[in-house]
Amino acid sequence: MNFIKKIIPMKDFTLKSLLTFEKTPLNMLMFVITIALLAAFGWGVTEYLMHSHHAYNVTREHPWGLLIAMYIFFVVSSTGLCIVGSLGDVFGFKDYMPMSKRAILGSIVTILAGFAVIAFEIGHPITMLIYNVLSPGLTSAIWWMGTLYGLYLTFMIIEFIFLMRNDMKNARIFGLTGLLVGLAAHSNLGGVFGFLNARIISNGVFYPTYFILTAFITGIYLTYLMYGFRYKLQIPDDIKKGLLGLAKIQALLLAILMFFETWKLMTAIYGGMPGRADTAEHILHSSAFLYGEVLCGMLIPFVIMLVTKWQSIKLYVFTSFIGMIGIYFMRYDLVHDTQVKPLQMMKTTEYQLPPTWIEYFPSAAEFAIGFGAIGIFFMLYYFGQKMFDLEGGDH
Repeated sequence: MNFIKKIIPMKDFTLKSLLTFEKTPLNMLMFVITIALLAAFGWGVTEYLMHSHHAYNVTREHPWGLLIAMYIFFVVSSTGLCIVGSLGDVFGFKDYMPMSKRAILGSIVTILAGFAVIAFEIGHPITMLIYNVLSPGLTSAIWWMGTLYGLYLTFMIIEFIFLMRNDMKNARIFGLTGLLVGLAAHSNLGGVFGFLNARIISNGVFYPTYFILTAFITGIYLTYLMYGFRYKLQIPDDIKKGLLGLAKIQALLLAILMFFETWKLMTAIYGGMPGRADTAEHILHSSAFLYGEVLCGMLIPFVIMLVTKWQSIKLYVFTSFIGMIGIYFMRYDLVHDTQVKPLQMMKTTEYQLPPTWIEYFPSAAEFAIGFGAIGIFFMLYYFGQKMFDLEGGDH
């Protein structure tokens, strides 16, 4: 342990102190939720190990399910927190400097939670790691995604070490490198959807840019939630100044996102192209899109920020919880709506009904692993707070 402390400064703690917390109603609620989510994750993994992909409701017609959506949810969150953390230690904005350590820790634990989800979706994670190195698929967007995210995690950990050592020069170097690699990885993840020539509702240049935009939005939502919980809504003045600045940035980003989404759907519907226009119209009639993605993810937070004129941090914490619900629906809709139109539209047997929209609802195992990983995030973040002084240095 002393050797580790020489590398990265840590608080003095024991196993007992790590497991001890103030018994407030909110803390007890979070404890129960975390244990329940971890238990669900364990059950879901057991189901997967016993039944493989038969434990999931994915099919040949709908091969990407909830676990892909939750993986995207976590890695988008990680990139967003990396961007928020970089505002201070990389770009030197003093108002955001006190947030860097907490945001970078958040970016590390969220991507670890995302890796925990995807490990039980890809089938053979150990084999994947081996052949990812031995036989790289340089023309594969998914190969680049895995490789870049691995490098991104490495740079984030190194940046966090230097931040804890208050070595701002090296933290800035590795932070900038990690940010660039993270943005490359994230835009490449959008490219995984943009390269789908057979799925013309997704194909194109929209998603690589959209992913980075929504990452920043997600990172700001999570920053509000982390600080709201940490200080029980009694935010210190030096943190408050940065959070109020983030609210103005968030309002601008949400306005841009709504502008992007409007033109994406208008251009998809215009001309009535089969496979694109009908899919876009189907999306517009979806409750998950209208109430989840648009109302919770964009409209409610945007209106609240405009009405309060960026001056109500307590309200923004609750608004961010609603916003994160919207972010979940954005990720779920992204995956599901890409596959909702059947590729085979002709009858293959005489008495078969014409193919229609593909239905999909996640299995219990998918829900358990996907949402159980939120428990992994809570657990890792809790231990991170206990082990590291996230308010030291520039705070």
